[in-house]
Amino acid sequence: MKKHGLGKMPGWQRWYTITSLFICSLSGIAFLMGHEFHISRSLLGNRNILIIHGVSAAIALIAFGAVLPFHIKAGLKSKKNLISGISQLVFLVVLVITAMLLYYGPEEMHEGSELTHWILGLVFFGFFVFHVANRSFRR
Repeated sequence: MKKHGLGKMPGWQRWYTITSLFICSLSGIAFLMGHEFHISRSLLGNRNILIIHGVSAAIALIAFGAVLPFHIKAGLKSKKNLISGISQLVFLVVLVITAMLLYYGPEEMHEGSELTHWILGLVFFGFFVFHVANRSFRR
C-alpha cells in the first residue's frame, strides 16, 4: 500500500473528488450559459444539464464529506493553501444553502438565491482550479 503524506488523499479519492467537483462546476456553468445567456440554449440550458448538475453536486458533497476529517484538518495545521481552501469551504456551504433555497425555498427568495448561487459558483470554480493546480505545481 502506498504511503501518503499528512493530508494527502489517496489517488482514487483525489480523482473522485476532483472529477465530481469539475463535473458539478462545468455542468453548472453550462446551464448558466444556456439558460441565462441563451448560448446554445437548447443544448446547454435544458433540463438534462440541470439534472447532471444536481446529481454531480450530491456526489461532490459525498466526496467533500470524505475529505473533511483529514485533508482540511491537515491543511489548517500545515497552513498550505489556506486562502483557497477556506474560501472553498465557505463557498460550498453557501452554494449548498442557495441550492436548497432554489429548490425548497419560498418564491420571493428565488431570484436572490439564484444570483448568489451563480456568482459564488463561478468564483468557487476559480478557487478550486487554483487549489488543485497549486498543489500540482508544488510537486
